Amino acid sequence: MSIDATGIHFGPLYLHFYGILLLTGVLAGAYLASREAQRRGINPNHVWDSLMWVLVCGIVGARLYHVFTPPPSMIAAGLTTAAYFADPIKILEVWNGGLGIPGAIVGGLLGLWLYTRRAKLDFLPWTDIVAPSLALGQAIGRWGNYVNQELYGKPTSLPWGIYIDLAHRVPGYTQYDRFHPTFLYESILDGLVCLTLLWVACRFGQQLKPGSVFLLYLVLYPVVRFGMELLRLDSSGLGDININQTLAVIVAFTSTAVLLLRQRRANQPPPNATSDQKIAKLG
Repeated sequence: MSIDATGIHFGPLYLHFYGILLLTGVLAGAYLASREAQRRGINPNHVWDSLMWVLVCGIVGARLYHVFTPPPSMIAAGLTTAAYFADPIKILEVWNGGLGIPGAIVGGLLGLWLYTRRAKLDFLPWTDIVAPSLALGQAIGRWGNYVNQELYGKPTSLPWGIYIDLAHRVPGYTQYDRFHPTFLYESILDGLVCLTLLWVACRFGQQLKPGSVFLLYLVLYPVVRFGMELLRLDSSGLGDININQTLAVIVAFTSTAVLLLRQRRANQPPPNATSDQKIAKLG
């Protein structure tokens, strides 16, 4: 056995630290979801039974998002959307190019929906169960960017700036050697999102409509992502438009509006309620 900067060699077998970190994030998230399901009085075995559905659909979604929105560095290397479809086998090479979190979220939700439909479970409560786990998995998985020396931020002289090898520096910034560790910033913020969602679910669970915790995730994480995109050097774009940042704004504002509207309706007393019932509902 031997260890290098990006993985571990077991004879002919090579385990990438990036993959190990992603798997750790998945398992940690699944464990947290199982505990949250148990706290809600729901069979936690459904978490593990649904994991393969969520994982496979999430990976497919994450890869397709990258294929359709490659960052400038990949485009410069010839890995454009057209190039992927000209040689479809490259789409399967997930280690060459990467994965996109927005696609992973959409794909994972599809996998969860398929499982809950098959198991005859209510879908929206399960989105609430997995929302904190999603943030936790991202907090852990982001460290894979550190291993790969990718998705870092602008040059910085701050003491916590990270050194990036010349081979991994974005074109136009090769004269700099230390950059903002955006993976670290996002990892910390994702951890705070996870704790916030857990606190909200425990403190206000009886007052929230099913799906509201997940909607709150769709408010908080896009805010985090918007901030990270302000620092990143290699963001996907359409002309001068930052796709990730634009999507974050749309999702955050839409989710905020839907969340507030749903909760406002949930807190309104029924038309035929008595005065005491109305006071209790509003109070």
